[in-house]
Parts: sequence; C-alpha cells; structure tokens
Amino acid sequence: MKPTLLVLAAGLGTRYGGLKQIDSIGPHGETIIDYSIYDAIRAGFGRTVFVIRHYFEKAFREKVSSKFDRFVETAYAYQELDACLGSFPLPADRKKPWGTGHAILVCRDLIREPFAVVNADDYYGVHSLKTMTSFLTARQVTATDYAMVGYILRNTLSEHGGVSRGVSQCDEHMFLKRIVECKKIERVGSGARYLDGDGKSHALTGDEIVSMNLWGFQPSIFSHLQSQFERFLRDRGTEAKAEMYIPSVVDTLLAGGQARVKVLQTHDTWFGVTYREDKDIAVKCIHTLIAEGVYPERLWG
Repeated sequence: MKPTLLVLAAGLGTRYGGLKQIDSIGPHGETIIDYSIYDAIRAGFGRTVFVIRHYFEKAFREKVSSKFDRFVETAYAYQELDACLGSFPLPADRKKPWGTGHAILVCRDLIREPFAVVNADDYYGVHSLKTMTSFLTARQVTATDYAMVGYILRNTLSEHGGVSRGVSQCDEHMFLKRIVECKKIERVGSGARYLDGDGKSHALTGDEIVSMNLWGFQPSIFSHLQSQFERFLRDRGTEAKAEMYIPSVVDTLLAGGQARVKVLQTHDTWFGVTYREDKDIAVKCIHTLIAEGVYPERLWG
C-alpha cells in the first residue's frame, strides 16, 4: 500500500499578509504545493489529502489542485474552529485555528494507511520525501513507529523575522528523545535565539536538529491526537490563542513510551514563505532548481 501525503494548508497567513498557500512562485503560476505534490508522486506517494478552510476552498481548487487532480487522487478535510470539539463549546472569542495537531486530527476519517505530513508553505524536495516513503513502507515498521525528517536549524531560518521550529534531542541511534516547540527563533551571528512564553531569550547554537513538520505517522496517531486534544481543551480551551502543536503531541507520546520516532536527518536547506519578503528568495530558488534540471519549466504539461 502506498502512503498518503497530508498537506496542511489551512493557515491564515497572518505574518505573510494573505493566503500564501495559493501564491505563485513558479514561472507558470506554480505554488510551493505544486512542487510538493510533483515530488510526492516521484517519491511514491499514492494519494494526497489537503487540510483547508471552507471559505477559500473554491480559490484553492481553482488555483492549486485543479492542475494535478488527474495525476493523483485527492481528498479534502476542513480545519474549522468547531471541528472535533465534541461537547466542548466553541468560545465566542476564538478566531485562531487550534494548531497543527488539530489539523491532522480533522483527517481521522479520511486516512487508513501510513502517511506523511508537510506544510503547504515549506519546500522539502524529492530527496526528503523519498526518504520518508522508504521509512513508511519498510516491513519492520510497526503501528507505533513514527518518523521525522530532521533539518539543521541554521538551514531553516528566515532572514525576515522569527520562525517556529520543533527543537529536538536524539539518542545515539537517531531516535527522538525530546522535542520542544520553540517560537520566535531568529538568527544571531552563526547561531540563533528564541523567546519563551515569558519573553525571556534563550541562545541556540544553530546546529540543533529541528522539525519542519515533515512527519511520518501510522493511523494509530489519530487516537492519541483525539485524547490529547480533549485534554488540551479542558486545560487551555478558553485561551484565545492557545494551539496544540504536533511536536507537543509527539513529546507527550515519547514521555509516556507510547511511540518511537526515528529521525531521518537531512542537510538540505529550507526555503518557504513565512513572510512576504521570503517570496523573492523562494522564486529564485525554484528558478535555480529548474536551471539545474530538477524540475521542468512547466510542471503539469
């Protein structure tokens, strides 16, 4: 059975100033999602599920998925604020989505096979996706074996503002021991720093292994997500901006011995469109990859 690619594309694009999921970076209107799907097909994924919002579904289908619907099976899940809440009442002042963990949870009825998760606004490349496919289709992988593609922190920073990354600790066999979601990470010389919830600055070397939300999961993750989301709602559901992040979910599973996560390390350099100013860099990177023969000038013919 071929694995599925789950694309998280429901973000509001607050820092970008618009729907970056459908913004063009390729020479013929291609988005970063186009390149992710093109690479996923080459890497051996058999199906794609998009997490979006109802209010921009028409624009998303017209701008993005209509181009490759004939090349790969696609399905859609919707990260609306009232999704998966159960009996918990939606707070009247809630405007922000519930986080990346919730985004995966809304797909629980659509995915029954091993799957990988990617962000819509991050470029990963075919090598990273092939590495993940190899893991997900290996015979020895069990229902509690997950994976994360690990990037070197300094290769994932934006020049235009702070970013969020899952900073990781691994054992000698490259299994994940701990992962912490750190926000507002900024480059400082050859290293970096981040701010905690109290606004206190913490230094980073830049050599840390971090998550870019390229995860490999088994369907068993959905029951864990459900139970952790219920607990999150009880503890923090009335906080207007609280979110349940994938790294926090995984860290809880590791602490409880409920899962094992293999870190598949890469030295690839990230690019994406966290900020509007990142777009020029992304466009240049894509043109370079086309010139090098990694992609055709027109992806879908």
